[in-house]
Amino acid sequence: MQLLDRRTITEAKIPSATLMERAGEGIVTQMEALYGPLRGKTVTLLCGNGHNGGDGLVIARLLHRQRAKVHVLLLTPVAELHRETAAMYHRFTKAAGRTTILRFRSAEQTRPLLAASEILVDALLGTGLSSEVTGAYREAIEVMNEADKPVIAVDLPSGIHADTGAILGHAVRASLTVTLGLPKLGLYLGAGIDHAGVIRIVDIGMPPAYVDTLAQRTLLLTTADIATMLPARDPSSHKGTFGHAGILAGSVGKTGAAALAAQAALRIGAGLVTVATPSSVNDVLESKLLEAMTMPFPETKARTLARSGLDRIVAFIQARTAVAIGPGLSTHHETVELVQSLMKHLDRPSVLDADALNALASRAALLTECKTPPILTPHPGEMARLEANATARSINADRINTARRFARERGVFLVLKGARTIIARPDGLVAICPTGNPGMATAGTGDVLTGMIVGLLAQGVPSWEAACAATYLHGSAGDLAAQQLGQAGMLASDLIAHIPYALQQITTP
Repeated sequence: MQLLDRRTITEAKIPSATLMERAGEGIVTQMEALYGPLRGKTVTLLCGNGHNGGDGLVIARLLHRQRAKVHVLLLTPVAELHRETAAMYHRFTKAAGRTTILRFRSAEQTRPLLAASEILVDALLGTGLSSEVTGAYREAIEVMNEADKPVIAVDLPSGIHADTGAILGHAVRASLTVTLGLPKLGLYLGAGIDHAGVIRIVDIGMPPAYVDTLAQRTLLLTTADIATMLPARDPSSHKGTFGHAGILAGSVGKTGAAALAAQAALRIGAGLVTVATPSSVNDVLESKLLEAMTMPFPETKARTLARSGLDRIVAFIQARTAVAIGPGLSTHHETVELVQSLMKHLDRPSVLDADALNALASRAALLTECKTPPILTPHPGEMARLEANATARSINADRINTARRFARERGVFLVLKGARTIIARPDGLVAICPTGNPGMATAGTGDVLTGMIVGLLAQGVPSWEAACAATYLHGSAGDLAAQQLGQAGMLASDLIAHIPYALQQITTP
């Protein structure tokens, strides 16, 4: 962003003041979209001395024009404002008068003003922050968080590292972050996720050609991206058009995982779904499924899939368009050996999840035997078992690089689940999924994702697109379910019920 700023100003000859004006206009528009008309509302803006503060002063002037009751707290003397910020200060005071501007001197002085405000604007610190917040800025952040008011962050919540999402000592907890030009990684990683609130992106007119020249290998998935990835459903289509998904899943006590995956594959549009499961649990699974088929296979004494059924399972796979392996399989040693033996037979699009990943925990090199690169969908604990000398904590501390490195080294597609799921492909490209919520932190939601991915693969969607689209729609279905049910009471089956509505959001003009 710093490079784009410089090029836009020096090469495209768009003045910094113009960029600030566009930023301010976009932020006010987003404030109105979330909080309604601002006329008559008391808004207090805390402004630093840099460009972030300049954006805040533009917002203050535009709000004053709309007849909002505006107060500005400056963190530094006027003489110490950056040149462009000082210009915006003079424009604001010319319009609103100097009585609307105060110096921030202490939390005690500020608390009554914030308590009397309806909305706060954080225009303290921008993307350039790299050291711990101290002094007046730290005090200002603390008093804003204590005020328990809606906070709109300009570009990035102050105190959050723009690239890592780490808290640099103290950070604003925003209700809405309006980020400028392009999204910032720190809004989708680590503590940045908790501090950003609702994220909106505002175009401030940076030339697209400049953006295209960046050697950027990390993308943020958008609705527009997903719309291009979904298969067409022509009027002449039939169930065979949309493929036959095979799912190797289930064991005694774990048929629910298999049922969830099968139902999700159908809900995402697969034409046919068959679940291969241990023979003694087949009837239990069949009673849970109306639209999907089941097929019994040889089992161990523990009622898990047996290695003796390898040839029959290979034939099962070869008769399907795409296959998923893992939900509810168990970690019985024979079943583990079966999964390991299957790797060299994977010659079609596939998803490996749950116990299939556990079976590869000490044998990740077997992934190179797959004739078609599979999609892996680990949560951080499973990822740590696939990576040597890793823990869930170390995985979460560097999610993007972990996913990128593993996908490259193993030649696979990787969906690293968690808050803001990361998708990586063998050439190192990474995408961040912005959808989803904590209500999805419940048993079975991973099985739903596996089913959605294999359902798209069965319809002929390429592996990268299937992984991205399924992950995005999975999160969207979760968001829709949370809106209707609240987060605490959500079940995995609620996600399945909302998949059609998530699809409608994408496909309806």
